[in-house]
Amino acid sequence: MFAPKKILVPTDFSVYSNNAFNVAIDIAKQYKSGIYLLHVIDDGFQQCAVDYCINEDVLQRIYQESSKSVQDKLRQEARKFNNDTSGVEIIYDVKRGIPYEEILKEQEEKIIDLIVMVSHGKTGIIKNLMGSVVEKVIRRAKCPLLLIRN
Repeated sequence: MFAPKKILVPTDFSVYSNNAFNVAIDIAKQYKSGIYLLHVIDDGFQQCAVDYCINEDVLQRIYQESSKSVQDKLRQEARKFNNDTSGVEIIYDVKRGIPYEEILKEQEEKIIDLIVMVSHGKTGIIKNLMGSVVEKVIRRAKCPLLLIRN
């Protein structure tokens, strides 16, 4: 019988991600699992545009401030579900990089048993232009993935 002990929930702070978090909480309570709540700060920021570049020190300060802000937001997200999370350990993590790569790294580093994530349902040209984090995680994940449709 499959009984996950470590559940990874990537979040972008959308209502849809909250739905995935809710499902993960239910699973965690049932199996006495821990939840790793992860947000990835996308590293796709352009440092230079035409003739203007942002100083590396300024860029690093922006990322540090973003990371602290995201940590606070992760705690706030978990507090919204405080009544539902009794007995469930929630660990917050913020990474900087390409979202699907960081999700997969987290899965391997923490030896995650289950990834619970949401599909935003983008289709057609938007999906092709933006790429799909979910699709890339599905193809490369080394553990089961529960996909929550919005």
